[in-house]
Amino acid sequence: MNVHDKAYELAKAIKDSNEYKDMLESRAQIEQDPSSQSLLADFRQRQGELQQKIGMDGMPPQEDMEQLQKLYEVLALNPRINQLFDVERRLSVVLEDVQRIIAEPLTAMLK
Repeated sequence: MNVHDKAYELAKAIKDSNEYKDMLESRAQIEQDPSSQSLLADFRQRQGELQQKIGMDGMPPQEDMEQLQKLYEVLALNPRINQLFDVERRLSVVLEDVQRIIAEPLTAMLK
């Protein structure tokens, strides 16, 4: 068994998954709507800035986190963006499961 071949099979399986296809479709729908695209880009920028603060300072100000949460809630009222958030969560769960499965033998080896 060649590990690299299996990795390519895994990549193909991810690309063929419903979660991945739904993500592509959802992103394409948002690209057709400039308003949704702009709102989402602003949210992603703010989200990235908050993550940088977390990386540099540990915990960002509570006010920043609350503002981002409120913006998320407003964006979730947009059906296209809400659908994207949903498919992102579903794909994230799949990828986290894959990562956990891959890490199991390494974790066992280190015990």
